[in-house]
Amino acid sequence: MTTATGTYSPRPGAAPLPRMIAAQAALETRMLLRNGEQLLLTVVIPTLLLVLFSSVDIVDTGSGRSVDFLAPGVLALAVMSTAFTGQAIATGFERRYGVLKRLAASPLPRWGLMTAKTASVLVTEVLQVILLTAIAFALGWSPHGNPFAVLLLLVVGTAAFSGLGLLMAGTLKAEATLAAANLVFLLLLVGGGVIVPLDRFGGAEHALALLPVSALSDGLRDVLQHGSGMPWADLGILAVWAAVALGAAGRFFRWE
Repeated sequence: MTTATGTYSPRPGAAPLPRMIAAQAALETRMLLRNGEQLLLTVVIPTLLLVLFSSVDIVDTGSGRSVDFLAPGVLALAVMSTAFTGQAIATGFERRYGVLKRLAASPLPRWGLMTAKTASVLVTEVLQVILLTAIAFALGWSPHGNPFAVLLLLVVGTAAFSGLGLLMAGTLKAEATLAAANLVFLLLLVGGGVIVPLDRFGGAEHALALLPVSALSDGLRDVLQHGSGMPWADLGILAVWAAVALGAAGRFFRWE
């Protein structure tokens, strides 16, 4: 007795790799946007800082309107909050609860999972930039400069902060990642040139300028506030941070 070969629909087996990455990226984005703590970091805090410090003369930002100085810094803060702080905390707890271990055993390869996480970060950052730019325009912001330079700074800055976040999440325990990521966020917010100009820190100015958030803030400020060309020095600092952080994350990240 012979049995005809059946036709199964849907066909068993893994979906095409691009579809798997897109589905995982969509899931990661939905999870991020539903998380109250993540929304606080990525949306509420940058928005409040932009509105408060632009409307009330609390910090002397030098000549010109406060919003022209603050808007680029807050954009840099938004990138840091999503690519570093939010991603580090979320990935750290996924690693602790065994989510990464299980996903690593799925048909989606590990590099595909990291690609999906990166895509989720980029989607969130686009939403952040749109929202913060609209608020800044409402506050009277008048940006200048080359949009390509701004885009390149944001992309390289995202790579640097993403590498740092993954390195922290892949080497520390989840609770330590939570504490360290929030502490670093607060320290860089205060001392990274986001709200307070670096020249207010005296002799520490040159050392602080080497921090990734300082380089991103200053680079965006040079372009958007002063209409400068490509800020190669700041871009170079970000590129070094990105190369070192991503290389270290790839080398030392532990999935379990």
